[in-house]
Amino acid sequence: MKVSVTRFGFAQVGELQWHYAAAGHQDEPLILFLHGFPEYWGVWRAQIEAFASQFHCVAPDLTGYNLSSKPKEVARYRTARLVDDVAAFAGLFRQKRKFTLVAHDWGGALAWAFAIKHPEQLDRLIIINAVHPGAFQREVARNPAQASASQYIHALRAPDAEIQYAADDYALLWRSFAEVEAAGQLSPELRAGLRSAWSQEGTLTGMFNWYRAMRLTPPRGADASAETSTQYPDSAMMVKVPTLVLWGLRDHALLPGCVEGLEQWVPDVTVQTFADYGHWISLETPDLVTGAMRAWLSGSSDGAGSATAVTAG
Repeated sequence: MKVSVTRFGFAQVGELQWHYAAAGHQDEPLILFLHGFPEYWGVWRAQIEAFASQFHCVAPDLTGYNLSSKPKEVARYRTARLVDDVAAFAGLFRQKRKFTLVAHDWGGALAWAFAIKHPEQLDRLIIINAVHPGAFQREVARNPAQASASQYIHALRAPDAEIQYAADDYALLWRSFAEVEAAGQLSPELRAGLRSAWSQEGTLTGMFNWYRAMRLTPPRGADASAETSTQYPDSAMMVKVPTLVLWGLRDHALLPGCVEGLEQWVPDVTVQTFADYGHWISLETPDLVTGAMRAWLSGSSDGAGSATAVTAG
């Protein structure tokens, strides 16, 4: 049974305010949805409506996005600070219980970091096309194709990124959603929501500040022999939470190597790949993603270990 998004609000997160959308009964287990770049809470509408009959579903606009606060200091977008934001926000809804975290892209990078720091707060973790920091560190150092594919990060860190990406009615941002549009899933509602989010004062700077604050950046150029800007030991990247990774293999920015060997850092991981979809798989084929999430959430994670299933979309 689908339950429409019916509640919107603002929550105090430290010195910031986060805007959020919610559905489902507040006494049900919490699922927290974290969007990526260049998105807003509305990209999760299909999943919220699918799970709100059994869970309390909450999807915020992350720091710097849409209707949430947009601090000007780049340092405020460091991952450690953003993890604290998530912890403060989740604490308002989880009623001291463990919760499920679902995340895509930058939201996924944040979710990985949250799971590393706060495993005791999580019941399950679901990641959609967001690379684990250990895998990213390995791939940009050893795989020339990934080092080349990651060069876009430097463009998004550039001082004039706002000007470049606002030009021609956000043409470069719309280009990111070409596969979603080709799949017939860039609805008028989603298109209007994205445009409205990007048009909020300070949002473009807030979005790009996530990239400007990155510590783990690829070497410039496709020199895979160079190291990333920061090196983390494996011991600092362990995820001790049952984890499902859903991955569209046609992702042009995060190549298939990003999901290889994840059990090195995530002992209890299930990786499900989809050959016919790309980075925006949760938008391209929402029913398929929702079904995979539901099947995994309804199963037992105890002793699940590492498994990889390949699904041709």
